[in-house]
Amino acid sequence: MICNFCFRHCNIEEGQSGFCRNRKVIDNKIVSIGYGYIEAMAIDPIEKKPLYHFLPGTKTLSVAEAGCNFRCDFCQNWQLSQREKGNSSVYVTPKKLVDLAIKYKTPSISFTYSEPIVWQDYVLEASAIAKQNGIKTIMVTNGSFSKESREALAPLIDAFNIDLKGNAEYYRTICKGELAPVLKGIEYMIKQNCHVEVTTLIIQGIHTEEIILKMGKLLKDCGVQVWHLTRFFPNYKMSENKPTSEKFLSEMFEIAKKSKIPYIYRGNTLAKDQTVCVNCKKVFISSHEGSLVALKDCKKNIENGKCIHCGASIYGVFQ
Repeated sequence: MICNFCFRHCNIEEGQSGFCRNRKVIDNKIVSIGYGYIEAMAIDPIEKKPLYHFLPGTKTLSVAEAGCNFRCDFCQNWQLSQREKGNSSVYVTPKKLVDLAIKYKTPSISFTYSEPIVWQDYVLEASAIAKQNGIKTIMVTNGSFSKESREALAPLIDAFNIDLKGNAEYYRTICKGELAPVLKGIEYMIKQNCHVEVTTLIIQGIHTEEIILKMGKLLKDCGVQVWHLTRFFPNYKMSENKPTSEKFLSEMFEIAKKSKIPYIYRGNTLAKDQTVCVNCKKVFISSHEGSLVALKDCKKNIENGKCIHCGASIYGVFQ
């Protein structure tokens, strides 16, 4: 049977699981064996996703099931992504999840940590209920949607943070995935007017100036407005690699600016990037530490999505 959740379209036989380990054929029907079994839950600053232009300064209820359709050697959450449903998971219905967001007064729910594409049936049901209750939804994803999942998710997800990990060879050799579906996913969600921010984990010794230049052009062509470059720290099958230096990250940051993408930020770093109006250069947000500073700065400098100093439109959702 063919699973239509991601670009792989796995052909799964009775009793077998797909590449993601979450989709399985039981009694001649494809089911998600981890449906509703939450492996991780936390209340995070929204900047941790990272999202800098979507409800900055607020908290988000973050949840994850197990599973992923990639096999990234550097995976930062491999304990969740590279396995099936665990014995310590807790069953949480979609309605209960939304009730928790209301209880803890988080204006959004984030589907994150592992790969929500492979548990999108839960994401879709929870998001529909969230929308009825005025709760925003966020998906932190590798972006390797199928056509079917792009079309199903776009109307229900308010904001995406999508990884663009590297070039085509990088995807084949390090991620065991493909670049093309990710670019299609980014472009599609932007065309559907979803809020999209993109993240690239910078690995020193692998990413180069040439790769970052090409990635920047691809993202610019897709219409990306916000790009996060984050430092790599050793993990999983790359535990022997050296962490990316602050110096190298800053060098790639300067290269990335050549893409002319309006808002580019550094993550997992000591560097502090501000959000600046691309027109008048006034500072909108002076800190992205998930504190009240971002909220206060937004209220002071942004009104109806525009700079109060010059009237220029600002990409994002700030209220």
